[in-house]
Amino acid sequence: MAADQQTPALDLTMDPADLTAALVDVESVSDHETPLADAVEAALRRLPHLSVHRDGDTVVARTELGRRERVVLAGHLDTVPLPTVDGSLGAVPAVRRREGDRDVIYGRGTTDMKGGVAVQLVLAQQLREPTRDVTYVFYDHEEVASDASGLGRVMRNSPELLEADFAVLLEPTNGTVEGGCNGTMRFRITTHGKASHSGRSWIGDNAIHKQAEVLATLARYEPRTVTVEGLDYREGLNAIRIGGGVAGNVIPDTAWVDVNYRFAPDKSLEQAQQHVRETFPEHAIEWQDLSAAARPGLDRPAAAQFVAAVGQQPMPKYGWTDVARFSQAGVPAVNFGPGDALLAHTDDEHVFDDAVRACHRALSQWLS
Repeated sequence: MAADQQTPALDLTMDPADLTAALVDVESVSDHETPLADAVEAALRRLPHLSVHRDGDTVVARTELGRRERVVLAGHLDTVPLPTVDGSLGAVPAVRRREGDRDVIYGRGTTDMKGGVAVQLVLAQQLREPTRDVTYVFYDHEEVASDASGLGRVMRNSPELLEADFAVLLEPTNGTVEGGCNGTMRFRITTHGKASHSGRSWIGDNAIHKQAEVLATLARYEPRTVTVEGLDYREGLNAIRIGGGVAGNVIPDTAWVDVNYRFAPDKSLEQAQQHVRETFPEHAIEWQDLSAAARPGLDRPAAAQFVAAVGQQPMPKYGWTDVARFSQAGVPAVNFGPGDALLAHTDDEHVFDDAVRACHRALSQWLS
């Protein structure tokens, strides 16, 4: 798609920290990624060493050098909304500051994850002859329901574009390799009773009281720590929401609790579901959300060389990320990017200039 007057121009020869600020200035809240996707596509199409493909607001650029290995560098273009002073939702321009002896960029998306996207774009411009073929993926709709994901859409529509030996998702990790990710699922357990007037409670059967057994099971549950490929993944099984009742004078006939299970990548989705059934054998399980875990793939040669280039001890990823999509497609993947993940989605979201540059140096060294 050619650039027009509404498409901001991106200069991929910029310092990656400066480009981060430029990307933050382009609003790309989920469902509104088109201007940024247009700008990314226009900038990449100016690079003759890349083939560029567009699917919705996802842009995929690839080198075609016939190397023995291919790696993917992936990052999402969208951000969550940011409340403004008048109560509406929108983006704010990047703010540059000097804090102590470090320069820092404040603004929505600095950490999650326009710093990582800036690194991808600079590398796409600089690496004309990488040692491995590289696929750069810039995708939409990561911050919303998983079925809207641009990455998932490309995997369905054009899976050949994402075939690779290894993938790096540039999610914020404070510059440390975080291998794979825990899986996650949400499910509901509903208990049933018999409604009655609370003045004649012996006639009814209180469904909320029946949740006591479920909650006691959760309170007694001892989550495991599971070692996978040398990384220790901590699991968790926790109630996250509970409800029931009709009125102040009615014995409730229905009550429910929603539970989140975070499980290590030693288990398939089916094995994790079976563990839940065994934990609550007397209750029907209503599955609400199912996302598989991802093994880190640190035993792959490309991964080992990447870890060496970064120069830090790898860590496990406790939260779920899109590395799981790559893992399900047979591509081992890790998370690695600038910024502190704890700052994502916060009002003071920021990333340090030197963190963006360090991420760029590590990936550049690995690929050149």
